[in-house]
Amino acid sequence: MNSIADAFSRSYAEARGKFLQAAHTAGLAVQSHYHPRPGRDGESLAMDVVREGPADARHLLVLSSACHGVEGYCGSGVQVHALGDAQWRQMARDAGVAVLYIHALNPYGFSHVRRVTHENVDLNRNFADFNQPLPVNSGYREVQPMLLPAVWPPDADNAAAGSGFIAQRGMPAFQAAVSGGQYEFADGLFFGGRGPTWSHLTLRNVLREHGRACQRLAWIDLHTGLGPSGVGERIFACADDQAALARARAWWGQGITSIYDGSSTSAPLTGLMWMAAYQECAQAEYTGIAMEYGTVPMDKVMHALRGDHWLALHPEATEAQRRQIKQDLMDAFYVDTDTWRARIVEQAQEALHQTVRGLAG
Repeated sequence: MNSIADAFSRSYAEARGKFLQAAHTAGLAVQSHYHPRPGRDGESLAMDVVREGPADARHLLVLSSACHGVEGYCGSGVQVHALGDAQWRQMARDAGVAVLYIHALNPYGFSHVRRVTHENVDLNRNFADFNQPLPVNSGYREVQPMLLPAVWPPDADNAAAGSGFIAQRGMPAFQAAVSGGQYEFADGLFFGGRGPTWSHLTLRNVLREHGRACQRLAWIDLHTGLGPSGVGERIFACADDQAALARARAWWGQGITSIYDGSSTSAPLTGLMWMAAYQECAQAEYTGIAMEYGTVPMDKVMHALRGDHWLALHPEATEAQRRQIKQDLMDAFYVDTDTWRARIVEQAQEALHQTVRGLAG
């Protein structure tokens, strides 16, 4: 890898090719779990898994990308760069830490430039217990009609309705209502599904295969779209457990934020993906974070997400509308500058080194 920029890609197919090549160059085998749908350009889609370290390693670090498909443009670059970083890989080996790279948790969304899976499901809301009554998001019921208007861009009446809700309830209440997760409107935003998705089931199989032998498990899940541009917020990604939070802050710094105490830019969420670690790797002491890299202001992110869902519901949209909506979504989750990419990789490298020291300490 000649430079940080070389690790990043402009399409899912290019990103997957770079990831597979990086694994080959590192002498590591790839386990590919193929998706049932084709990619945007007809390419094969897969959740690709690379493990470095023995199967019986006591300490395991998971580094995953593209839980929210389009966010894989960032996450894949971090993974490819890490595979090409000989110093980092040697550090992990010397510390007895095995590393599991899971590339493209949601390859469909990555390829098609969508945040959701092919089932229109937000993967990080899809890990609810579907054998029990699902959470009810009454706030989303209120905002659903204004989120997906009949025309795009939204007209003045629609914009006024949204502004009125925020003026009356506040932006945090609007964010929680919209993004917290909902299980009622299958064509809506942040839909958690009515059963496990392909990505959900495949990820559980990967965790079961690779995580059942370790005694300590760490997980860094790479995200974009919240917070100041280029800043990687480290969001506590465990159950609401004070011992785990103390451990996370000892490893990654006191700046770790949490959805449980309101310190995170993220609203409280339901059906969280990383809860699967407790179920599939129950023998392990688990500690995890979501690395949430900022891109553009929240109103632009929300506008882009609404536009993409509107487009999915309106196949009659013009080609000009389609191109603009897809560009808006890319801009909301990936900043295409060398400065932003360098900041992303620098912060990821720091977190990876901290994780190895934490696991082995």
